[in-house]
Amino acid sequence: MTLKPEHPGVVATVGGTTPATVVAPRTDEPIRGGVILLQDARGITPYLVSVCARLADAGWLTVAPHLYHRDGIIEVDPAGSWSSAPQQMGTLTAAGITTDVDAGLAHLADAGFGLERTAVIGFCMGGTAALFTATRHAVGAAVSFYGGGVNTPYWDGVPPLVELAPALRAPWLGLYGEEDVLISVDEINALRAAAGTAAAPTELISYPGAGHAFHSDDRAEIHRPAAAEDAWNRTLAWLHTHVASA
Repeated sequence: MTLKPEHPGVVATVGGTTPATVVAPRTDEPIRGGVILLQDARGITPYLVSVCARLADAGWLTVAPHLYHRDGIIEVDPAGSWSSAPQQMGTLTAAGITTDVDAGLAHLADAGFGLERTAVIGFCMGGTAALFTATRHAVGAAVSFYGGGVNTPYWDGVPPLVELAPALRAPWLGLYGEEDVLISVDEINALRAAAGTAAAPTELISYPGAGHAFHSDDRAEIHRPAAAEDAWNRTLAWLHTHVASA
């Protein structure tokens, strides 16, 4: 999917230091709220920019911080990025993620969307960071697509998700594949149980026959259209219920 000319992606600097892809709904449509969109381990790929466009089509002002910018990677479409993704992901820090996400939140606040009118959505490592964010801020909602680090943390300063989940301050939706070679079914079930103890509403949906990155329609070998469509529809419904209706 390519960006529609009515709302092209703009690489801006938010919070004074963080490069981010910003995509707004068309000017003739009302804005439902703001979304911080957090990248998968590959970076700011055309796929991730297309997700920004889909959110804009649904009425959401979307900010996708370029989390690898401290390593000089700020471009859209890092070619062949999957092979280097695990090593690159390891360069992130809790402090850097916090700074970049909070810069995006400040940008949305300046646009008129406070925390209750803002959602955080992430894919892969971005799903991990989305849950982490929802323990730090009472955002309107959070959604994690196959966020890892469930039992073993990815980064110093970000505890495993099973330890973080009980502290969720925002409604959280988890979307996982039961054939994920990186996240076991036991981990999925443990995360579901941990999130269920939070004060905020939570739901974790797992899809039989779907693996890691099942939503990534730029990778035909792992994309699972039925699971991806259902997960996306649930995401939009979650945002509508907890953010747009706030």
